[in-house]
Amino acid sequence: MSETAAVDATVSTPATQDAVVRIENLSKSFDGRMVLDNVGLTVDHRKILAIIGQSGGGKTTLLRCVNLLERPDNASMEVMGETVFAGDRLVCGDLAKLRRSVGMVFQRFNLFPHLTAVENVMLAQLRAGIAEKEALERAVQLLCRVGLAHRGVAYPEQLSGGEQQRVAIARALALRPSVLLFDEPTSSLDPESTGEVLRVMRELADDGMTMILVTHELPFARDVADTVVFVDGGRIVEQGTPAEVLGNPREPRTKAFLASSTASH
Repeated sequence: MSETAAVDATVSTPATQDAVVRIENLSKSFDGRMVLDNVGLTVDHRKILAIIGQSGGGKTTLLRCVNLLERPDNASMEVMGETVFAGDRLVCGDLAKLRRSVGMVFQRFNLFPHLTAVENVMLAQLRAGIAEKEALERAVQLLCRVGLAHRGVAYPEQLSGGEQQRVAIARALALRPSVLLFDEPTSSLDPESTGEVLRVMRELADDGMTMILVTHELPFARDVADTVVFVDGGRIVEQGTPAEVLGNPREPRTKAFLASSTASH
């Protein structure tokens, strides 16, 4: 049995609707400064949306609004066909349930330093009421899934950055989310570790995981994304297929961003 086959329920199946996430008219400000201005996006089941743009343009804030780690000032938001935010009002009555459906992989790993890799992957399951034996079995399966079967008893400080990020991916998968959010998961990694993390993400994409990525890895976005969104100054400037946005952009601002990104690499 392959490592991929060892975990047969990574991807949750939504109800009959195609859209896993639907956002309209999202606005968010901090201390009077508009960070997101009337943003909308839709992500369908088994599709991958990549969000690109300069630092400070609103990408991470948009991602964090999806699972309400940041609450919009105004928005219409649905996850798995259920309204979670309407106007300026939180509608979702169970944020823990929402965050089980919308897993997140952070830029800086956010592992608990006093827990081993397998304990980090078990923790959310135990808090969700899953029996310890089942939580352990799934944690071991998921560490196998991300190529870390041999590192289960290691603590975060004993792991490389790439290994920590792969543990974080396993942890995000533990509750069988319907969609995974990635906030620049390779930005603090060396090239070798970046390759390891992107390999796991590519396998998840091949397995049909619905994903929203904030990424500066433009070649990766070109290869795996179904839709690319360019965010600048809190607005969606351009969106379309990777071939359209990355290969033949229409907007001058998109062209300038891509030119600067190419020059910096």
